[in-house]
Amino acid sequence: MDIKDIHTFLQGHLTGVETLIETSLRSDIGLLDQTNRSLREHPGKMLRPMLALLVAGALGKVNDSTLRYAAATELLHNATLLHDDVVDGAQLRRGVPTVARLLGPEAAVLMGDFWLVRCLDLVLSGKEQPDRVIRLFSATLSHLTEGELLQMERTKDGATTQEDYLRIIYGKTASLFVTAALSGAISVGASEQLCAKAEDFARFLGTAFQLRDDILDYVGEALGKPSGADLKEQKITQPLLCALEKSPQEAAAVRSMVACLAGQPELEQKVREFVMEQDGPSLAVEVMNGYIGKALTCLEAFPEGPEKDYLEALTRFVGERLF
Repeated sequence: MDIKDIHTFLQGHLTGVETLIETSLRSDIGLLDQTNRSLREHPGKMLRPMLALLVAGALGKVNDSTLRYAAATELLHNATLLHDDVVDGAQLRRGVPTVARLLGPEAAVLMGDFWLVRCLDLVLSGKEQPDRVIRLFSATLSHLTEGELLQMERTKDGATTQEDYLRIIYGKTASLFVTAALSGAISVGASEQLCAKAEDFARFLGTAFQLRDDILDYVGEALGKPSGADLKEQKITQPLLCALEKSPQEAAAVRSMVACLAGQPELEQKVREFVMEQDGPSLAVEVMNGYIGKALTCLEAFPEGPEKDYLEALTRFVGERLF
């Protein structure tokens, strides 16, 4: 069972989600409409809508509100990507030039704002507790912003702690997983106990998902994936944190090097060598596997059925093919 099998299982519902997204993004402004269509030609894995649909199907019957909330999570996700590309100066996204590169950063910010507004419109058009769900999306926007700004603050001095890191990745990644899963549960009227389990499951899964990305930034080249961006941007992530914990006597010197990377990029190789010598990526995999195990434990409370099986498969998929 892999991600393609999940797509096939959810195909009917995903088609409904995609229709809602396309309808929401329509505009009589030619440049806006054309750019939205181009973006939709490269939709990504649709992981967050799939999570919402699977949780909803596991805990009840997928309905119109489910589709609207699932579509809203994808709009929110892409809105943040449009803004991130401006912040990061990214030239490519999903293998094609970014809006920021093609039309400029001003257009990319405005496009992100448009997607965000249409996301909120979709949530408010839902029939199942839209007030509760809009507060959930609002909280996620706050977490996303705080996570990014905390990371920016910490990159200046190389002082990121484990606590800081977990807060950063919750804000940047796991919070939207929580929004997807919990809004899916709410859409089908799941009990508060099951909503809490869905929330915990998504938090652990989202944390593991970001850990995987951060590990790949150190070992991705061996798998044919780009790597090295995090350290260049002075980000201290789990592999480096694990290495620092393993060799505390070198921690101050290594953190100092990270803080100086902007002016002394030649130090990057030394930091990378330190991480590899201390087996940081493998230690980070152990941390990630711990979160995957916690996520799977949360799913034990879900009723038996194909959606639960696919949620388990999706969770295990996160930890695959790292080495």
